[in-house]
Amino acid sequence: MEEALCADGSFVAINNRVSQSVPHVHIHVVPRRKGDGLKGFFWPRRKYRDDEEMEQVHNALVRAWERTSSQS
Repeated sequence: MEEALCADGSFVAINNRVSQSVPHVHIHVVPRRKGDGLKGFFWPRRKYRDDEEMEQVHNALVRAWERTSSQS
């Protein structure tokens, strides 16, 4: 994810049960960049510019996953 999105690092958070209508476990992996505005657990969120940007991010993550998987 860091390589695919040119991030300096990442923030990982795991949540289970609390504040959920259906208890489950989920994990947030948030790309980090210097000066990105992360404050504690709250990170600034922004919408994708358009569907094309969303597709580009998706494709970059898939390619990075495939490179990592093929190294195993």
